[in-house]
Amino acid sequence: MAFPATSTALDIIKAALRDRGVVGIGQTPNAEDTNDAFSRLNQMIAQWRKKRWLVYHLVDLMKLSNGSQFYTIGPGGDIAAGARPDKIESAFFRQLIQSQPNQIDYPLEILTAREDYNAISIKQLTSFPMYLFYDQDWPLGKLYPWPVMQPNIYELHVSVKFDLPYFATVTTQYAFPDEYFAAMEFNLAIRLGPNYTAPPNLELMGLAKDSLNVIRGAYTGIGRLFMPTDLTRPGIYNPYSDQIR
Repeated sequence: MAFPATSTALDIIKAALRDRGVVGIGQTPNAEDTNDAFSRLNQMIAQWRKKRWLVYHLVDLMKLSNGSQFYTIGPGGDIAAGARPDKIESAFFRQLIQSQPNQIDYPLEILTAREDYNAISIKQLTSFPMYLFYDQDWPLGKLYPWPVMQPNIYELHVSVKFDLPYFATVTTQYAFPDEYFAAMEFNLAIRLGPNYTAPPNLELMGLAKDSLNVIRGAYTGIGRLFMPTDLTRPGIYNPYSDQIR
């Protein structure tokens, strides 16, 4: 089935149920099958939201520093987001004291464990920030830049995964990149398996896997590898080339 640029959950559900042999061409699934498939479709999208290689876009969120030790992020937080992010993909801060357009951005090293943040001796130190710890609290996450940013002269920026949209109703139209519709159809058909006795055939399983690989190949982003400064040696001066390598 070819999906238009905007489709409904019902379009995807009908196609998935046909793939499972639950309904035939031209038939309409009953309400119970539709409602269950609708729930599983949104459950699947909720899991896809957390996988970097299944999300086609990162968004940049920002907050002007006000001297706080931490900033909340999520719906209604200091940094507004549609949902509390599960992780911070990257972060930097912008120094605002320079005149436009020459404001300078400085990367922040992300601390991924509370234990690393706990090892900091003076957590209230106010100075030039170097690190960012993300506490995945609920319902709002907490961002701890360290050292604490001075108010009004810095702008904290974090990159998080775009929130793939849930389907509000079975008839609500949503726009996705074209390659997502096949992935939703075939993988929903696989997830509906526990409801029906007939196992998915190998062809359907192959289509489901291939459709995810298409998205993976299109949107996987791998950052440049940097060695921790503690593991690198300082450059050595070469008198013949007058360079430090």
